[in-house]
Amino acid sequence: MSVTKAGLASDRLRALGLELPVLADNPYYVDHRAVDSSIHIAGQLPFKDGVLLGQGVVGRDVELETARELARHCALNCLAAAVQAVGDLERVRIVQMLVFVASAPDFGLQSRVANAASELLTEVLGENGRHARTAIGVAGLPLNTPVEIQMVCTAV
Repeated sequence: MSVTKAGLASDRLRALGLELPVLADNPYYVDHRAVDSSIHIAGQLPFKDGVLLGQGVVGRDVELETARELARHCALNCLAAAVQAVGDLERVRIVQMLVFVASAPDFGLQSRVANAASELLTEVLGENGRHARTAIGVAGLPLNTPVEIQMVCTAV
């Protein structure tokens, strides 16, 4: 995988036909919390314009490619939370990403789902998008969504 370095992250995001969403406020938790130099991003679901883009279990109800697209939306929502925290996409550096995939017991491709989110982060942020990562299969996620992503980032 080659990491894009030229240009601004905001320009690369637009070139992909994407824009950062506005995250809805939640009365029970915040989308990010800074602790020293780390910014912890709450688990983000694949919402777009207030609509959950998918439900079900990967490998049973949800195809791999659909799950990968949902993971990209989760990562985009994480980026929006990171920008809320640091003020500018150009200042975001991803440290760690945890990808939860609601998957059938015999589905062993959680890392392929997570790769779609990792690819988006490096396409947009270049070297600042490279990160440590864990992808795990779980029995279920909130609202029966197939994918949820949590991140730790820092400002550069």
